[in-house]
Amino acid sequence: MTSPPAPQTLRAPLVVEFPFTRSLGPVQSAFLTGLRERTVLGVRTTAGTVLVPPVEYDPVTAEEIRDLVEVAPTGTVTTWAWNPAPRRGQPLERPFAWVLVRLDGADTSLLHALDAPGGPGGVRTGMRVRIRWAPDRAGAITDIACFEPYDGEESRQPRPHTGRFTDPVTGIVAPARLDYTYTPGRAQSAHLDALADRRIVGERCPSCHKVYVPPRGACPTCGVATTERVEVGPRGTVTTFCIVNIKAKNLDIEVPYVYAHIALDGADLALHGRIGGIPYDQVRMGLRVEPVWTGEGRHPDHYRPTGEPDADYDTYKELL
Repeated sequence: MTSPPAPQTLRAPLVVEFPFTRSLGPVQSAFLTGLRERTVLGVRTTAGTVLVPPVEYDPVTAEEIRDLVEVAPTGTVTTWAWNPAPRRGQPLERPFAWVLVRLDGADTSLLHALDAPGGPGGVRTGMRVRIRWAPDRAGAITDIACFEPYDGEESRQPRPHTGRFTDPVTGIVAPARLDYTYTPGRAQSAHLDALADRRIVGERCPSCHKVYVPPRGACPTCGVATTERVEVGPRGTVTTFCIVNIKAKNLDIEVPYVYAHIALDGADLALHGRIGGIPYDQVRMGLRVEPVWTGEGRHPDHYRPTGEPDADYDTYKELL
């Protein structure tokens, strides 16, 4: 008897990216607006400690703090780590050091990049540095282009500051991005291979006998390995859903649309998928749906109504 061929190892580059938008309170607004104006502000606690970057509540007492002070653009490296291969979006394109810098007049350290053309041998704890300002500033931490070595001594003490500037920054958009390569294990590779054949395969727990889709290689309830493959669906039932009103970047789907948890027939775990073929305001719990594949896609593009009567609540209530 010959053994089946070893499954192909699957891997794919994945990117998780979204813009994080937030409004600013008076302290953070003053700090970022100050950077735009080449002014570094901290905040003084009731104990007299100067915090840079500033926070709005004392980390020790939780008291609200608004006592802004200006500190110097020079400081001392308290610790560092060398970055030999900068990644996209980092402060410098050539190798640099990540440093914690205690600015003159501050009692805490600010994390940023240090431009060290001489390599890691030219960086040390205790070295003096100063801010190199970005030529174009908009009210963000990137207004500090980086730190650079500085030969001067420690400068002035913190000075009181009103925190008032013309045209203050009141909100920021911080892009978040994670690039990684995903390699599925045995169970998920079998699941993906089945999807390429337009079948949906899960695995059954030998202890509780629940069928999980997508499979994970182990039962999340019992903690035992799962190996028995079970084909489920392809039809299923909408258990819960949400209406998406914000258009995603690089996603050619018009809003509003519906994303739902779908309990496939024979599965004991709901998976998620987009609902199409029906107006968004007609999607409901209990709606019976089936997958729609398009082109050469390895997974369903969306799910559409089957035309069957809605499922009874008792048949899917444990999968909400």
